[in-house]
Amino acid sequence: MSDSISELLGRNEHHAREFENDRFEDVQDGQAPPFVTVCCSDSRVLQDELFENRTPGDVFTVGAIGNRVFEETATGLAVSGDVLYPLVHADTDTVVVIGHTGCGAVTATYKDIRDEIEEPAGIRHCIDLLKRRLADGVVALPEGLDESEAINRLVEYNVDQQIAILRESDDVPEDTDIVGVVYDFQDVYTDERGLVHVVNVDGVRDPEQIEAEHPELADRVQRLWTY
Repeated sequence: MSDSISELLGRNEHHAREFENDRFEDVQDGQAPPFVTVCCSDSRVLQDELFENRTPGDVFTVGAIGNRVFEETATGLAVSGDVLYPLVHADTDTVVVIGHTGCGAVTATYKDIRDEIEEPAGIRHCIDLLKRRLADGVVALPEGLDESEAINRLVEYNVDQQIAILRESDDVPEDTDIVGVVYDFQDVYTDERGLVHVVNVDGVRDPEQIEAEHPELADRVQRLWTY
């Protein structure tokens, strides 16, 4: 057995000591988290840590390659049950879709759209799902971008597409607030690594409109690509 597993279990002991006594008392019999976050499955993006989530029951966290909110079902595409569960059963009223700079899933999808790449079946399935929503974005990209610039604009486009899916679904309650952000650890938006930048609110992606409608978010609204 790898020493890294022992190290991981040791970290859990530290966690358990920090959370002893009454940290879980309020959520023993259920949960009602105000937020569900949908983040890309990437080891560089600490989904709970980036919002300093240390309170059990506060944030319902969902991770998926490419921060996808949808999946293939027997009857076609549908909003993922991972995302729907807190909205339908736990009184959650806000979804935060979190993309991130340099996203590997978006990169792979971009490369596959331009020139098919080989991937194992499971990864191929994820790429094919993303391709359905990103293909038009690749065509619409401004000319003259290098690959990194193209990828980071598609990261925003992907967040927009995931929000569109949520808004189009009859399964998502109408009064759900949906916010799209991009987590930047590569100095793409600013030199303050780790900030999330708001790129979409309830389907609105124009920064000026978002700022006008949500002045409390004004200092965090920023996009690389308005289309």
